[in-house]
Amino acid sequence: MEPNPSGLSEERVRLRHLDRLTMMSDGVFAIALTLSAVELHPEMEAGKTLFQVWAMPLAVYFMSFLIIAAVWVAHRRNLAHLHSVDAPTTWLNLLLLSMIGLLPVVVRFFLVNMDTTSRAGMVAYAMVLSATYFALALTWGYPALIANHTPSVSRRRAWAWLAEYVFVALLFAALAIYAIGMTWLAWPVGVVAVCLRVTSLRLGRSAANA
Repeated sequence: MEPNPSGLSEERVRLRHLDRLTMMSDGVFAIALTLSAVELHPEMEAGKTLFQVWAMPLAVYFMSFLIIAAVWVAHRRNLAHLHSVDAPTTWLNLLLLSMIGLLPVVVRFFLVNMDTTSRAGMVAYAMVLSATYFALALTWGYPALIANHTPSVSRRRAWAWLAEYVFVALLFAALAIYAIGMTWLAWPVGVVAVCLRVTSLRLGRSAANA
């Protein structure tokens, strides 16, 4: 927690820091969700039906909306259990928000480069999503397991949530690696991701029964 020269109570200062972080986070997520739709520019082409023109853009839009929403739900859960906010926690959250703000642009790049043989769109999309979930893992791992800012959450549950976030990050990393043709590396990364998911489920059940 930052020094408090204003004379306000420590509790009030703590809540102010947390409230400001929550408000900014919600604002960035809301803008990213909106821009996901703005980035779609389907155009009619000769020989294509309305369904053919709109099907893929809408599929990618709704997939991106759900992914951003899923990150927001997880981030909201993280913030709900934070007792206080320090400088590293703030900067790690800003790192996550920078990735969230980038997602609508990546969606557009994915759409434009969808049919290229290089799979550049798929690679960029998967890499940014992997980085987003790694950032989400950091925003939880540091305050929960290092700074002890989540006293209401048991260590087992904290590790379970961290493993869950890293699982998704590795899953998208495996997809990106597969898209660039490194199949020999994509499969081991995918296996590690599945193992982490199993671990997170077991830790979650263990925490619930404790």
